[in-house]
Amino acid sequence: MTCATAGHDGDVLTLLRGASSAEDFFAILDLPYDEKVVRVARLHILKRMGQYLASEDFAGLPQETIATRCKDMLERAYGDFVASSPLDQRVFKVLREAVEPKASATFVPFDTLLK
Repeated sequence: MTCATAGHDGDVLTLLRGASSAEDFFAILDLPYDEKVVRVARLHILKRMGQYLASEDFAGLPQETIATRCKDMLERAYGDFVASSPLDQRVFKVLREAVEPKASATFVPFDTLLK
């Protein structure tokens, strides 16, 4: 168990749910980070971590295993944004849609509408 979770009845998921900032996630999971990276990509990192965690099933696992997996997922998500920018990663729908080709408008003659 990490130092940050050891004194809090060991429920890392409850601690993470109560976190109010990206820095809290790093502190809870006892993971070092570069402030410059987090300042630019905080929401992107947390969104990516959530995407990674969505495939996890923690039911019945010991808290140490859950804490280790959460830490691994945060470290992996953080690494994505150390290596590239939020614009390159496009974890949010608005950024993905910004580069998708727009559907061209179909021309319908006015005469056709009146029929």
